[in-house]
Amino acid sequence: MTFAEKLKFIRKQAGMSQEKLAEKIGVSRQAVTKWETDTGIPDMENIMAISSLFHISIDELFSNEKGMKNQTDYLYESITEYDIDEIKRFDMKLGGANMLVLSGYRGEKIRVRLASNTVSTLQSDFKVKIDDIRKRIDVDVSRRNEMTEATAKEAVVIFVQLPNQYAGKIELAVNAESIRIESLECDSIELDTKTKNMTLEDVTGIVEINCNLDMNILLNTLNGAVELNQVSATSKIRVPREIPFTAVAKGIKTSISYEQDGKRTESFCTDGAENVIELNGIKSELVICR
Repeated sequence: MTFAEKLKFIRKQAGMSQEKLAEKIGVSRQAVTKWETDTGIPDMENIMAISSLFHISIDELFSNEKGMKNQTDYLYESITEYDIDEIKRFDMKLGGANMLVLSGYRGEKIRVRLASNTVSTLQSDFKVKIDDIRKRIDVDVSRRNEMTEATAKEAVVIFVQLPNQYAGKIELAVNAESIRIESLECDSIELDTKTKNMTLEDVTGIVEINCNLDMNILLNTLNGAVELNQVSATSKIRVPREIPFTAVAKGIKTSISYEQDGKRTESFCTDGAENVIELNGIKSELVICR
């Protein structure tokens, strides 16, 4: 089933017209028609909105879609691995990319995979350096041979796999069009990034995000805390209905508001819940949606 077929199917299963779907996610009916007739595909913000509205993961939406970037669907790749045998702190500087997929797994290696459908010279145009310094692993992805960040952000995807049993604190810097973090267990992860779209699925620990762009964040699960640090930004974070959480606004002139089914509503956070969504910074707003 293609994305177009799947969207039409789940919309009808929900008893929803094209007009109603368009209204709920803030697009025209013509846009929905294009998506369902396979003459167009939604951008990441609308994909995330569809995922949240129908409570279906992005992977499920595109599970059989040949054009969707996944772990295997690339013509060119470059893989770097390094064995680990104890808990480490990870410090990763990855540069620019179209998408970053960071995941945990049961194993004993850190794996960094660069993938592209258009850049055939990944091995010569990028250098992946992994340094083991006592209790810390440094990962640095640098460009060579006149490879520009603009090209990297357009055509290169970075997959990083970390062994969950050895993942301590993670510090990661990347500029990517979208970021996905999944199946990861760690003490904490701090992201210094410029991205507009982020998905967190089955992540355990504290996730701290430093980004001054307006963001769309999709939480498919929440097992810990998400701390968003922003200056002069307005972001949205989408949470499943069944997840209890406490919301906290700190800093200077920050505020948190709530939205349900596309409409502003009263707070639906749960005081005292173990899961926390926190906004820090200056003159920023966070809209929590479900």
